[in-house]
Amino acid sequence: MGSSNVAIPTPAPLTSTIAADVDLSSYDDEQVKLMEEMCIVLDRDDKRIGADSKKTCHLMVNIRDHGLLHRAFSVFLFSADGTKLLLQQRATEKITFPDAWTNTCCSHPLNTADELVEKDNLGVRTAAQRKLFHELGIEAQDVPLDDFHFLTRIHYMAPSNEIWGEHEIDYILFMRPQHKELVDMNPSPNEVRDVRWVTQDELKVLLEQGVTPDSGIIVTPWFKLICDKFLFVWWDRMMAEGHVSKVARTEEVEQIYRL
Repeated sequence: MGSSNVAIPTPAPLTSTIAADVDLSSYDDEQVKLMEEMCIVLDRDDKRIGADSKKTCHLMVNIRDHGLLHRAFSVFLFSADGTKLLLQQRATEKITFPDAWTNTCCSHPLNTADELVEKDNLGVRTAAQRKLFHELGIEAQDVPLDDFHFLTRIHYMAPSNEIWGEHEIDYILFMRPQHKELVDMNPSPNEVRDVRWVTQDELKVLLEQGVTPDSGIIVTPWFKLICDKFLFVWWDRMMAEGHVSKVARTEEVEQIYRL
């Protein structure tokens, strides 16, 4: 899964002229700046067809009226013994899904040469390493590219509110670092409100709270979908097989699950 002899794609130009005229003056300045990043625009088969801004890709009017779809990833980072999963609570400053609990790190590979490489999912893994540092302050040497293990892709759509939402083909990545029991972190307060290491039983309680009215707990929709459909089966498989590299199954790796 190394990066040698990999052809470097050419970043796509801006291809969309659909709606992006939304006033961002009431949002956090740092989060607004991130809305300028260029996401990878896809067709339903995960083929790259262009690029557009994070802002444009996350407007519900574009998702509903134009089917605008982009590439994403979700990282699940475990303790060395595999018994605990690192969760984050998204910062209040986030424009989409603020204050919601979710998996370790979820974001988007960008329309840049190194994050467009599709061979061995290298571009997605590169983006995941970048965002683990940006959001959680986890150093690259603690999450080497070859230690990310790809499981499958999910295609889902979820509104955050009447303005913003997600419509993604989401690459699921597992990682279980072995050099220390729990990786060192230095979360960015502009990205992450809180972090929590949870067992399977503790996660099930959190998920139940997330669907309980007045609990005060919010769970991101993609995280709930992944938990409901896959996560506990994969987690049990990882523990039974003894290594994270043995979790993936060919039929899952080759599939795009429409959720």
